Amino acid sequence: MAHPKRKISRTRRDKRRTHYKAVAPQIATCPTTGEAHLYHRAHWFEGKLYYRGQVLIDNSVAEENAA
Repeated sequence: MAHPKRKISRTRRDKRRTHYKAVAPQIATCPTTGEAHLYHRAHWFEGKLYYRGQVLIDNSVAEENAA
């Protein structure tokens, strides 16, 4: 079983880990609703599912019919 011959110092270990960074997600604004959302993701707004400015699913009509 492989194991290190010498202890890796904190400095050496941390130098190796410098490339792991947390990246802030890009936020887009919907041209239709003005709602902020993640890029390439659909988002809900007032009972409707929007993607690229178009309505994919309209739950507001289904809720009115059920009531």
